[in-house]
Amino acid sequence: MLKAGIFLDMENLNMNGGWGMRYEVIKELVEAQGTTVLRANAYVAVDTSREMRDYEYKEKAQNRREKMRLAGFHIVEKEIKRYRNSDGTETVKANADLDMAVDALLQAENLDYIMIGSGDGDFLRLVRALQNKGKRVDAIAFNNVSGDLRREVDYYFPGAIIPKLLPIKHNAQKRRVRGVLDYVNDEKGYGFLSIRTGYHVTDIESGIFCHISQLTEDGVNITNDRFSTLASSNAVIEFDRVESGRGGFQAESAVVYQGNS
Repeated sequence: MLKAGIFLDMENLNMNGGWGMRYEVIKELVEAQGTTVLRANAYVAVDTSREMRDYEYKEKAQNRREKMRLAGFHIVEKEIKRYRNSDGTETVKANADLDMAVDALLQAENLDYIMIGSGDGDFLRLVRALQNKGKRVDAIAFNNVSGDLRREVDYYFPGAIIPKLLPIKHNAQKRRVRGVLDYVNDEKGYGFLSIRTGYHVTDIESGIFCHISQLTEDGVNITNDRFSTLASSNAVIEFDRVESGRGGFQAESAVVYQGNS
C-alpha cells in the first residue's frame, strides 16, 4: 500500500465549482489508487472579524469546517486580512498557497502519493519538486484549471465528473450523470461523451452518443461552432444516460455544466 497525503486549497476549489463537494469522496478516490491516507489537510480562509459580528455567518462557517473534520481532514486556517489602498478601496487577502506548499514538501518525506486539490498554476513548481522526490502526484480541480498543471501531474481528475463528489439535482431515476465531451463532428452535429464509473483511473465509459439537438447552454441551443469549441476544451456535460437501442447509450436533455474541465 502506498502512503498518501491530501492537500486541498479550499478557496480555489470553492471559487471554481467545488462548493458543496463531499470530502469523504475525495478520500475514497485517493484510497482507490492503492493507498492508505496518512495525511489529509484542508486549507481554509477564516474571516475572524466577520464571524465576531455576524452570528449566522459564523455558524455556517463553523458547520462547514466541522464537516471537513468529520470526514477526517485536518483544518489549516488562514485568517483573512483586509488592507486599505491609497484610493480608499479595500483589498482582501487570505492566500494559503505557501502554507500548503511547505506542508506538502515537509510531510511528503513519509509519503508515496500526493493528491493536490487545486487548479492553480502556482502549484506547478510544487508538483515538479514532489515528483523529483519520487512521489506520484495527482490533482483534482473543477473549473479554471491551469493547463500546465493538468499536464504536469501524473493524473488529473476533473472534479465535476467524479461520481458522488458533487450532488446532481433531479436524479431520482439515477440516470443523470456528468461527463466530458471527447469528440464532435460539427458538420454532422454529433459527438461522443465519456463518464467516470468509479474511482480507479481506468473506470471510464466512453462512446456515449450525443446529438447537437439534445445539448443546450444557458437554456439556448448551441451552434455547430460552439459544439466544436466545447469538445476542444473538454467541456463537462450533464445529461440523462439512456439506452440507444443499438447496444449502447446516448445523451438526452444535455446541458453544458462547465465550459472546460
